[in-house]
Amino acid sequence: MANLFTKIDNLVKPTLYSIFMVHPKIAYISFDVIPAPKGAGVHIAAFVQALATHFGEIQLVTVSPTASAIAEQEIWPNVFQVQLPALGDTVIERSLYFRAMLGNWWQDRKFAVVHFRSIYEGFPLALYKEKVGDRLIFEVNGLPSIELKYRYPAIADDRELLHKLQAQEQICLNAADLIVTPSHVTGKYLQTKGVAENKIRIIPNGVDLEIFTCKDLSINITTTTPFKLLYFGTLAAWQGVNLAVEALGLLCRDLPVELTVIGPIRARQDENLQALAAKLGVANQLTLLPPLPQAELIAYIHAADAIVAPLTPNDRNLVQGCCPLKVLESMATGTPVITSDLPAVRELGEDERELLLVKPGSAKAIKDAVLKLHANPELKRQIAINARQRIVSSYNWQQAGKMLASAYGELGISIN
Repeated sequence: MANLFTKIDNLVKPTLYSIFMVHPKIAYISFDVIPAPKGAGVHIAAFVQALATHFGEIQLVTVSPTASAIAEQEIWPNVFQVQLPALGDTVIERSLYFRAMLGNWWQDRKFAVVHFRSIYEGFPLALYKEKVGDRLIFEVNGLPSIELKYRYPAIADDRELLHKLQAQEQICLNAADLIVTPSHVTGKYLQTKGVAENKIRIIPNGVDLEIFTCKDLSINITTTTPFKLLYFGTLAAWQGVNLAVEALGLLCRDLPVELTVIGPIRARQDENLQALAAKLGVANQLTLLPPLPQAELIAYIHAADAIVAPLTPNDRNLVQGCCPLKVLESMATGTPVITSDLPAVRELGEDERELLLVKPGSAKAIKDAVLKLHANPELKRQIAINARQRIVSSYNWQQAGKMLASAYGELGISIN
């Protein structure tokens, strides 16, 4: 697998060397399918629309959901999207295919700013920086050398591939004129990789307050019977969904509780969670649902007594850092959030003020937090009120968009 990375040069070099024509001044390139309901999709939509608002026409290049390229179309005002195929059996093969298609598309194009989100699309752009754009912005939400092993465990033992991933990450970091990242923890980690502090801009994730509305907090919050716990989002290993199921097993000894999990569940994950619930005697109290449109998801969030986000204490969350969108979106809704006490999470709210922070990796700590909320409706209400206020004042996409535009302005890109 590692050797596949070297194949891209023969595919990309012939096209990138022939770039001369000037096109829209900003290109936003992402190895993602967009639009999409997942966190990355929400983030990308917010950022490109903010850029279009401040700078005019934006070229968005993303992955095609089909085996064919999809011609340019305006998907949001002033955002013109081209979708390129990414074929292959693994993420490495798909990224190499996408890079080749990107190189073919890029002929006779050059931009004032090229904004990319990962090495999957960014590595050839960094190699041929002078050919593709005047400025490069690397938006670091996660690094494959840390995250990929949680999806493909065998990669943890593939030293050659890990070395190539780290080398390509470093080339992208070095080539970028500016690094944008949503967490101070991530910013600190990037400094350990030689990135100067003055090259990093922290722009936290935001929430669409028109979608993630707040339920009525002017009245006493009553607790349902059974107590309704909700998890929503991806089921990646670092999310700790199994801990929520283990906590359900502990809770049902003392209190009627139901747990609903909403997200893209693979067959193996479904089997494992169902087996764990059966082993703990709570199979009937666990409901697994596929991803839902946000308009439907919000009804489940409002109906829940608490949201659980049991992020695990691993290098992805502790060393690299994150800005969990599900935590922010939950805080906006007036539903208390039980989540892990990690440095990246502490940036978002204080314990027993805006969040209930629990010991990472502990199902018992989740159980104790649920019992605390169940026994203290006023605490539940105050956390909900404070969390909503925190999101409104500090974590909305309008603010994030202004911060991004300001970062662009530092590179000399003029606002329309």
